[in-house]
Amino acid sequence: MKKETIDKLCCPFDKGDLGLTEITKDVDDNILEGFLVCSSCKRLYPIVKGIPIMSPDEFREFKLERPLIEKWHKHLKGLKFENFRLTEPEQIEN
Repeated sequence: MKKETIDKLCCPFDKGDLGLTEITKDVDDNILEGFLVCSSCKRLYPIVKGIPIMSPDEFREFKLERPLIEKWHKHLKGLKFENFRLTEPEQIEN
């Protein structure tokens, strides 16, 4: 996926802007692996083999996305992946 494509995409749920996290690129600077996150609803859309997976929640399967999320854990910057969204981890009070 070319970076220029990101400017043409928006969240299919609320039309929010998408932030990009690049994991791997090819020699032509195309994004092979990474994810997009909606700035509004915080939904995460994986990019696999250069293709953004932007299906509605009801057509997504967590068990298929889990290996990617586990692989990309360090890129999530401490956020959790729940219901196809990035969320803050729960704080435990003393």
